[in-house]
Amino acid sequence: MKLAIIPGDGIGIDVTREAVKVLRTLDRGGALSLDLMTFPWGADHYLSTGETVPSGAFEDLSSHYDAIFMGAFGDPRVPDMKHAADILLGTRFRLDLYVNYRPVRCLDDRLSPLKGYSARDIDFVVFRENTEGAYVGAGGNFKKGTPDEVAIQEDVSTRKGVERIVRHAFEFARKTGRRRVTMSDKSNAMRFVGDLWQRVFAEVSSEYSEIESSHLYVDALCLQLIKDPRPFDVIVTNNMFGDIVTDLCAALQGGLGMAASGNIHPGRVSMFEPVHGSAPKYAGTGRANPFGAILTAALMLEHLGRKKEAEAVERAVAACVAARRCTADVGGTLSTGEAGDAVCERLTG
Repeated sequence: MKLAIIPGDGIGIDVTREAVKVLRTLDRGGALSLDLMTFPWGADHYLSTGETVPSGAFEDLSSHYDAIFMGAFGDPRVPDMKHAADILLGTRFRLDLYVNYRPVRCLDDRLSPLKGYSARDIDFVVFRENTEGAYVGAGGNFKKGTPDEVAIQEDVSTRKGVERIVRHAFEFARKTGRRRVTMSDKSNAMRFVGDLWQRVFAEVSSEYSEIESSHLYVDALCLQLIKDPRPFDVIVTNNMFGDIVTDLCAALQGGLGMAASGNIHPGRVSMFEPVHGSAPKYAGTGRANPFGAILTAALMLEHLGRKKEAEAVERAVAACVAARRCTADVGGTLSTGEAGDAVCERLTG
């Protein structure tokens, strides 16, 4: 199992260290046959060398590794975030990782922020289209910096892009026994892109008669998620709305420090990252929650066919949360490293 490790910036370095610690714990005795290669790409590397990603790096990652694990990116010394765009978005676009996979599962009742709802009521998945939409960088400025400035940002959606993410959502529901797929858009305002999503969703859903399909405008979806999350099984949406909705969903799990994600192209090398930012002011302080990164490592293991180990990691994290062997943001008193150690102890105990 050859893995590329890219810790990134800020607390990305701190939490990635704990995720790797958990992977090495699982690999005792060579159980996983781990081969880890760490790459220094991040703000420090960019500022010292002027290089964001070396030439040929994406070809190397796609040809010689089973998966990629990334930390967070962002550093105030790089205000235009060029390195983050080249590394993170570059990986998503260059490797065509069109599925952003966000499981939303609350691991303990006390982490649920919703009155009257327990952990068992919060268990669904969001699939976000990951390579199109408003994030492709199409647009520009005219008369920039003047009172007459015009800024245009274009949303680019293709039939191929929409169909493959919608189909992935239905295939996931079928494979995992989930009963409902909800598509969310803003077709009442974004008429042209919305029309494409609506037509494709109707056509694809007709092929999965055993699965209930429904539609919600994205603002209504946000309202319903906090009103009652129980009806949701699988949600599929576009790049921008998925970015926004999944942060709301992270709050249902206990915060961004508990949220994991995968950036996937089925059958190809994929990338996994916790969803929080780099929080530079907390780097090295021991305050960052490593559980999102550790749960991301579990997602990666599941993707690579190591379901037993992935489930063991999730159980260990849940046990640590229940015992308050965790960082302060989820009710504990441990440092980042101590929380990682607590998970490893559960795995070996």
